[in-house]
Amino acid sequence: MTVACCLLTITAALAFANEPGGIKTQRKQGEAVYALPVPDSLLLPPAPDSPVPLVAELRPIIRPSTNWGQGIDISHHQGHINWDRVPRDKNIQFIYVKATEGAGHVDDLYLRNFYGAKRGNIPVGSYHFFSPSVSALTQLENFLTNADPRQQDLIPVIDVEKRGKGPLSQFQGRLKAFLEGVERVYGVKPIIYTGVNFYAEYLEGSFTGYRFMIARYADEFPGLCEDVPILLWQYTSKGRAEGIKGDVDRSVFLDRYNVADIMLKKN
Repeated sequence: MTVACCLLTITAALAFANEPGGIKTQRKQGEAVYALPVPDSLLLPPAPDSPVPLVAELRPIIRPSTNWGQGIDISHHQGHINWDRVPRDKNIQFIYVKATEGAGHVDDLYLRNFYGAKRGNIPVGSYHFFSPSVSALTQLENFLTNADPRQQDLIPVIDVEKRGKGPLSQFQGRLKAFLEGVERVYGVKPIIYTGVNFYAEYLEGSFTGYRFMIARYADEFPGLCEDVPILLWQYTSKGRAEGIKGDVDRSVFLDRYNVADIMLKKN
């Protein structure tokens, strides 16, 4: 408040007190007189609280391009693949094959697909579909028994799409135990596959030490809510590939990542 405003306030208060019929105030000798501040008439009343704006995306908007390194991931959903034709697709630089899910499920076409990719000299790796309702140890036994680590070309991927009904702490603890078990066997942290929204709701802040393969089926990829390494963007589930009759998931490398960044280092 300015000095002029304070003087006007005090003057107005004194004038009102001396008006006929005004309020008579009494004070002791030497007692200070305090005038309450009057709001500046030129200032607007404070606006109501507005919603907090969304955090700006950490990654600039980008679009998939066939010039980038690409790969596919497959399962029994693709049916019987013609593995003699797949190597003709020059946009396939790697393949991830579904191996297992949960406690005891093994994909019906896992071995056929895995060794079909091997025969075509395409770098191939395996992924496990994580179940939040099954113990980490049981899932480790399923995955490591059926997907022989010695045969893998690529760092394994853990598909995390289901939250389950238990407490969030239980889900995260079980997932961490499973990831750590895979790391002990492979000597490298596995890659986590998930979606943008799932990450924001259930993984944010707890798995920043891992690298990610993110699914977002759109022309533009905005990034995640925190700065974690995103190696691969699965940008469509309706891609096409040589030797595969129906739809197939297609992914591209982001930033400066390439096939070398997902290859297992052989001892």
